[in-house]
Amino acid sequence: MDQVICTVDVVLLTLKEQRLNVALLKRDREPYKGVAALPGGFIHAEEDGDARDAALRVLREKTGIDAPYLEQLATFSGPARDPRGWSVSIAYTALVHDEVIEKAAHPDVKMACVDRKLSLPFDHKAIVDTAVARLRSKSQYSSLPCYLLGASFTLPQLQRVYEALLAEPINKVSFRRKMTEMAMLESVDGEMEAGGAHRPAQLYRLKPEYRDQLRLLERGL
Repeated sequence: MDQVICTVDVVLLTLKEQRLNVALLKRDREPYKGVAALPGGFIHAEEDGDARDAALRVLREKTGIDAPYLEQLATFSGPARDPRGWSVSIAYTALVHDEVIEKAAHPDVKMACVDRKLSLPFDHKAIVDTAVARLRSKSQYSSLPCYLLGASFTLPQLQRVYEALLAEPINKVSFRRKMTEMAMLESVDGEMEAGGAHRPAQLYRLKPEYRDQLRLLERGL
């Protein structure tokens, strides 16, 4: 009986110029050698405590990035998704600020806009589409978009991220009221961002208790 192939794949997403981008890198072996794909790899039974550990390890080894937010997305399986045989992929979504990718400066990592037509091997296009749909859906009622920013940010910056993901403008007063309802942010004492011709803006960050888990709204934005 053929052995089932068991892997993890990571959809690493960031915002570049208000457009959602996914990290891809060329495969260094067959099948699909030289073709851009999601960062992925086999689970190491002796090394990985669970699938999440495997995803973090694969992401670190292949992109040089430690993602502050990693969420299990879905399981993709079947005999047709991998030419090597029946396979299971446990897929994860990772969110980072664009500067994290720039600082890692991994030569093999290329960013691709998710709104463009992507031709990817295996079922990676379906995995990306699922991750993007999940992110945009959760952006309506959760703190998830915060992970696409740096450790601190202004409210206008945060609103622009929500608007980019939801693909529509949000009323400023309504947005700030929803952020108050979520009670997930704290001001960074004494930290302001200069706004050029505008008044300096207060910097905020996620409260410690929400840096590893999502804050949810009872009603969406």
